[in-house]
Amino acid sequence: MARLIECVPNFSEGVDMDLIKAITDTIEAVGDVVLLDVDAGKATNRTVVTFVGEPEAVIEAAVRAVRKASELIDMSKHQGEHPRFGATDVCPLVPVAGVTMEETIEYAQRLAQRLGEEVGIGIYCYENAALKPERKNLATVRAGEYEGLAQKLANPAWKPDFGPAEFNPRSGVTAVSARDFLVAYNVNLNTTSTRRANAIAFDVREKGRIQRSGNPITGDIVRDDEGQPVWKPGALKCVKGIGWYIEEYGVAQISMNLTNIQVTPVHVAFDECCERARERGVRVTGSEVVGLLPLQAMLDAGRYFLRKQRRSLGISDGELIKIAVKSMGMDDLAPFEPNEKIIEYVLAKDAQERLVDLSLEDFTSVTASEAVAPGGGSVAAAVGALGAALGTMVANISSHKPGWDQRWEEFSEWAERGKVQTERLTALVDEDTGAFNAIMMAFRLPKASEAEASARDEAIQAATRGAIEVPLRVMESALASMAVIEKMSEIGLKNSLSDAGVGALCARTAIFGAGLNVRTNCSDLDDESEQRAFISRAEDLESQATALEGEILERVREKL
Repeated sequence: MARLIECVPNFSEGVDMDLIKAITDTIEAVGDVVLLDVDAGKATNRTVVTFVGEPEAVIEAAVRAVRKASELIDMSKHQGEHPRFGATDVCPLVPVAGVTMEETIEYAQRLAQRLGEEVGIGIYCYENAALKPERKNLATVRAGEYEGLAQKLANPAWKPDFGPAEFNPRSGVTAVSARDFLVAYNVNLNTTSTRRANAIAFDVREKGRIQRSGNPITGDIVRDDEGQPVWKPGALKCVKGIGWYIEEYGVAQISMNLTNIQVTPVHVAFDECCERARERGVRVTGSEVVGLLPLQAMLDAGRYFLRKQRRSLGISDGELIKIAVKSMGMDDLAPFEPNEKIIEYVLAKDAQERLVDLSLEDFTSVTASEAVAPGGGSVAAAVGALGAALGTMVANISSHKPGWDQRWEEFSEWAERGKVQTERLTALVDEDTGAFNAIMMAFRLPKASEAEASARDEAIQAATRGAIEVPLRVMESALASMAVIEKMSEIGLKNSLSDAGVGALCARTAIFGAGLNVRTNCSDLDDESEQRAFISRAEDLESQATALEGEILERVREKL
């Protein structure tokens, strides 16, 4: 899985689009970063920019953007409705995929340090990245705003975490954080009543509603000992929400911000709205995501609704997304386009074409061409992926057999295991060609001097080890898929036994084919002990595959 973080800097300029473009141009100039959104607000005189990519690339892009903003924006002349205290007011980092919050905090603090040292502006760390507990809340950090900043910086207690403590009238200061991914999510209702939509929003949002005695609408407000209103919490944690009427569509909506989808995922918010709407005589007709969301959120939703149907979860990501879209009516108001709404898919649109993106006919043609890659390694991985897919298919089909309803979870677990290996082997189709290309690049390195020649030799050896590890991973994944195939030959649907048998043959072919690649590449290793160790691993995997294949085919033939 790709390691992705999102950066959402807020710049104190929302009118001059040429200035804003000059800032976003610095972001787009960084490789491995994709600019997702630029939301300029004239009334607030503030622009929210969203970009995503590999962590190191995102940090570099953020440093460049903040530097450019400090050059172009003069805070001494800024006016706007939104609280602010810097040319780049806030710059949060958000984990998207393959990165933990703990890692994101480290990246945020590293970004803060670079901004302080390289750009020369004062930086406060807040929320999860806060270095001092009293600076966790952004409102506290930003109190007094730009107009009170000179006085604030004169107080030693408010010395920035990084960068100078002197007042910079042009750039102000910036707050950097690590926060959870926020999803803007609206649920559509079969009513035009804003009041009813608000009532449902109050039912579900964490803040809830003010308690009243007697009638929940007209009753007296319940107050605590200090005379403050008592709030009755709503059903969902990490959810903010209101109800409103959308004239464009002629329906009322529950508009929510899901501030931590690990705590309250999209599908949980949807189901809770359905239940609360039903209690009030209102029906949910669908929903929509405003902006983008991570792939995992859609996959989790698909699995959630399949589980409710007692159906196997081991299906493709594309099918899981379809289930999620239909279950939550995400195409109710407009088509849901995964390539435009899912962050990872938006990024993939700009990526180099992969072998696995080719049609089977095109993949076969390019393999048959005079090009040296793809070769046997990629084909071995592809054959292994087909074998794993067959085992997964048998598990999925078996889970739906009439009379086996109580066993759906058993087969679903095997199907999910098969899907994991199918996806790994599919990815290895391109990784094998990438490993070959890495060797070719190493051979092209200069060798004019002794130092260059030594570095070139080391690069060749490192690339060779990588080209050995890839087919070994093919062998390991194909062998793991044989465990699924073996189990399906034992308990799977009888009519699909031949599919399990073909799957076993594919897996064995992948293992022995990849083993040939291991031996070929080992011949280029200088260290003979390394050669022996790699070949020994390959031989062990081949031995296990031979035994498993025999057992599977014998069982299949007996049952057929």
